[in-house]
Amino acid sequence: MASEIKRRFTDTEMQIAKETDLPELLTHLGYQVRRIGRYHTTAEMDSLRIKDRRKWFRYSQNTGGDAIIFLQQFCGKSFSEAVEYLLAFHGRARDSPVKAAPFVKRDEVQKPFTLPPRNTDDRRVFAYLRKRGIAPQVIRQFLNSGLLYEDAEHHNCVFVGKNSAGQAKYAGLRGTYDLDGPGFKGDAPGSDKNTGFSLPHDPRSDLVLVFEAPIDLMSYLTLHRDTTNAVALCGLYDGALQTYLQAHPEIRRIALCLDADEPGQKAAQQLQEKYQLQGYAVTVEKPRCGKDWNEYLQRKICSRERGR
Repeated sequence: MASEIKRRFTDTEMQIAKETDLPELLTHLGYQVRRIGRYHTTAEMDSLRIKDRRKWFRYSQNTGGDAIIFLQQFCGKSFSEAVEYLLAFHGRARDSPVKAAPFVKRDEVQKPFTLPPRNTDDRRVFAYLRKRGIAPQVIRQFLNSGLLYEDAEHHNCVFVGKNSAGQAKYAGLRGTYDLDGPGFKGDAPGSDKNTGFSLPHDPRSDLVLVFEAPIDLMSYLTLHRDTTNAVALCGLYDGALQTYLQAHPEIRRIALCLDADEPGQKAAQQLQEKYQLQGYAVTVEKPRCGKDWNEYLQRKICSRERGR
């Protein structure tokens, strides 16, 4: 029976599910994820250890595995339900009632959303984003508009997502220290994934550009200063795009500027088909080189400097 269930999914789908980034998934589920040295843990399960962002082990129960097993163990899902959920989490939902919208863990109340405390200055955030190649003018634009700041406790970048009324409903966190590998990434507890990170809306344009991450959006803006409307999904779940389109019915064109890797381009194809059926003119734009817009920006900067 187990083998029959697994055959419902392609090898690619199984790989996508198994390779889910666990700190991002657990943050999405409402856990308070913390990085300690080379591993991650959570405030709710202090014996949990996440290594290499893909595997977990809970010492108090002597059990562990990948994202599929985590959803089975702690969210009460069957194998197929877990895989379906993870595919939806990555923007690849099948024709299934499972959605990638955040859900509340059993026997636990959803934590109210609050922005992390603001640091007295934004020096580390500014320096980190400059190191990533983001133009000073672009960084200041987001700082001045209240969409970006440095948190006081961990000095993370805080990317603030606001609804159409200007209320903060989402906060994406990005560590400013990444010398030992990929830096910390997560969402503030209670964040609404249906509210993305976006530029202030310009009703004079009927076009919106869609990115996976805030830093990709800022990278594109560094390359194309005349960009008007843009939203970062903060992942591949398109709830933020749906919300944006509902709030701004004048938008008729969508440019999907997702990552150039296989997951990003598969999601772009699926989203293109989905929104074309809704009557939008949808194009796909990807960086000429590199896996995402920030890598492309950094390569372009290096190439420019070598040519001097």
